[in-house]
Amino acid sequence: MGEPGYLTGRGFPLDIQVAALAAAQQGVFTLAQLTALGLSASAVRKRAAAGRLHRVHRAVYALVPTELIGGRGRLMAAALACGEGAVVSHRSAAALHGLRATDRAAVDVTVPGRAAHRHRGIDVHRSTTLTTADVTTVDDIPCTTVARTQIDLAEVLRRREVERAYEQAEVLQAFDLGALDDQLARNRHRRASPIVRALVTDYHPGGAPTESVLEEAFLALVRAAGLRAPERQAYIDPGDGGPAIRVDFAWRSQRLAIETDGRAFHSGRLTFENDRRRDQRLTLAGWRVGRVTERQVREEPERIARLVAGLLGLLGG
Repeated sequence: MGEPGYLTGRGFPLDIQVAALAAAQQGVFTLAQLTALGLSASAVRKRAAAGRLHRVHRAVYALVPTELIGGRGRLMAAALACGEGAVVSHRSAAALHGLRATDRAAVDVTVPGRAAHRHRGIDVHRSTTLTTADVTTVDDIPCTTVARTQIDLAEVLRRREVERAYEQAEVLQAFDLGALDDQLARNRHRRASPIVRALVTDYHPGGAPTESVLEEAFLALVRAAGLRAPERQAYIDPGDGGPAIRVDFAWRSQRLAIETDGRAFHSGRLTFENDRRRDQRLTLAGWRVGRVTERQVREEPERIARLVAGLLGLLGG
């Protein structure tokens, strides 16, 4: 793991450099990083014996006792302990991405290649297919991407638990069908692949529709129900001083906006947060915002038509 450049400049007291290193890495650091700052191995041992450093794993230390470094510190320490290219993965990565909570004491870490040291409190997974495309960071912690994590989970969890994590990825708009297809192509011989392929087939027969296809399907649903056609790709000014908001469909006189969430398969957590912020701005401006999914439009058109009619005030109470 690379050394943050700003920590190695001369003129900074050593203890400040160590503290800055800890702050940049969830409170933990390696022996190699300490020696790069100018501490000898014997000086590190003396600091540890005096209680100024605390050993987390072999050649991994913290400024505070291990029980105080927190969950993310444990994850970072595990990745650092397993060497160059090691990343948090499987159940631990799923928790980091918000896909699935875990109360396991051990941390899952994947290392490239076939050889790796054993570490107490770390479940080491060896992989010959892990590439830089499979790696991302969350809070500066190196971990597997959502798509790679979904493949990995299928080897350590029951199908229903994997399915719940899959559903949560959609809720967070962190699911990317293309990325998962790429994982399946590159990991076709892993025992997880048939499970994940079956889930993809169950959820997305024929693949995810494009945004325009989904919008056309929603418009056809509206027309079939005899409802007045909405404005498409309409811009709304909430009047709060912020930028105008573009929505998929709008009925201005009823102040109703409908968003078709086919984009959930191709966007991430930032988009999820931005969409909710847009909804909140519209709600404060007196608009009602409805969101419908591709699956709902495809499998429940009559129910969605009744929903839109009700939101337009066309159904009796």
